[in-house]
Amino acid sequence: MLKYSIRKRQFRILTCKLAFPAVDLTRSIKFLQRGIAAAETHYIYRALRTAFSLRKRLQPDVIAEVIAAYNASANSQSVAACLKSALAQLQQNPAEHPAAGVCEPEVCLFLGLLAMLCLLDNKQLERGAELADVLVGVVSSAQRRTVDPIASRVFFYYSRFFEIADRLSDARPALLSALQAATLAGMKETKAMLLTLLLRNYLHYKLYDQAERLTAKSSFPADAPNNLLARYLYYMGHIEAVQLNYSQAQTHLLEATRKAPSNAATAGFQQTVHKIYVIVELLMGNIPDRSLFRVPTLKKPLQPYLELTQAVRVGDLNKFQEVVGKYQDRFLQDNVLVLIQRLRHNVIKAGIRSISIAYSRISLRDICLKLHLDSEEDAEYIVAKAIRDGVIDATIDHEKGSVQSAEVHNVYETSDPQYAFDKRIAFCLSLYNDSVKSMRYPGSDHRKELASAIEAIKRERELAQELENDDYDGDSDEDVMDEGP
Repeated sequence: MLKYSIRKRQFRILTCKLAFPAVDLTRSIKFLQRGIAAAETHYIYRALRTAFSLRKRLQPDVIAEVIAAYNASANSQSVAACLKSALAQLQQNPAEHPAAGVCEPEVCLFLGLLAMLCLLDNKQLERGAELADVLVGVVSSAQRRTVDPIASRVFFYYSRFFEIADRLSDARPALLSALQAATLAGMKETKAMLLTLLLRNYLHYKLYDQAERLTAKSSFPADAPNNLLARYLYYMGHIEAVQLNYSQAQTHLLEATRKAPSNAATAGFQQTVHKIYVIVELLMGNIPDRSLFRVPTLKKPLQPYLELTQAVRVGDLNKFQEVVGKYQDRFLQDNVLVLIQRLRHNVIKAGIRSISIAYSRISLRDICLKLHLDSEEDAEYIVAKAIRDGVIDATIDHEKGSVQSAEVHNVYETSDPQYAFDKRIAFCLSLYNDSVKSMRYPGSDHRKELASAIEAIKRERELAQELENDDYDGDSDEDVMDEGP
């Protein structure tokens, strides 16, 4: 009897686990419908947060049954065509279901997004790309505020399908057209997503000039989510580093590391940003702090860059070339080999600076031997250029073939402390302005559709009552107003 009760309990638990995805999907759609009725996006974000938790549990047949139920009540041709395409790509033929209610574009896009995730997980790239094309058509026909959060994710996976299939250039015309439409419609999150996707597209094919023209003619939305802002800053830093704007690149890369969350989920992004950040610091003549290379998530990926930094700091040209040859494939994979090849001049400058500090007078022949240069003429040219650039304070005695270093002055008698303080003050002011902007609440123009605040409160209570009646098991301590990732 005891074994029978245990087996019966296990069967109930298994049945509940299988039924939960369909129940959770229905609740997510309720959030979407509530957000559409109230013109509130935080309901849409709540539904999107559940979508990624459903990704690992939903099966194609479950998604197909829900799509078939809403296909019977589609109120537009684009929505009906999208739902039919989703069923065709999933290769499911569910039984007929009664109409589940009016299928708004938001619900259609949400179901299509789930279908795309299912196709992506099953490595069905061609079908996923075809479904993504249909969903992009639905987005272009329904440009409104509540579509914005879902549309941004649709475009992300649209580009992702083409990137995995190594056809990223084929997605560029659709992304450019969608960027223009999103800008005119005021869809800020979609615009931010499309800008980052286009910059990634251009960087993939090394089209740095086109990427610069795109950023010059478009503005990134100020209230975009932090994850999109961090990616945008990283791409901007990469572009500016290639185009020799090292100071701006350093600023953008540093902001990208601070905007991105510092957890295990974003470790890959942090590693990618810091690789370019280290090279930009070296190109600017700075040596990155040693503590940066001791961070647990960065220690192993930045090991080649640590050896590179040590070679630049010492000014050993032979060691620098040895490190570049040893990790050339790694640097090529990280797409930073072009930047690293520019460091050769910095290595020579660092060597000349250390020689100038150690010796008050030294012959060009000795400089040639210490820096492993080809001839004394090369050493004389490099020293002359270092003096002109302000790297060292010295004079060249052409008759004796030597370099005479000037006396070391007190650094506080120069303008260097002023430049350092000015840089820190500018950073503090920028941080203060960003903090003030983040504390501002969005406008309330979209609330004019509500008759009064009392009706809004009543709707909140009705939603809470519905969730309670459905025995909702969501996160009780999670703020409903919190926007999705």
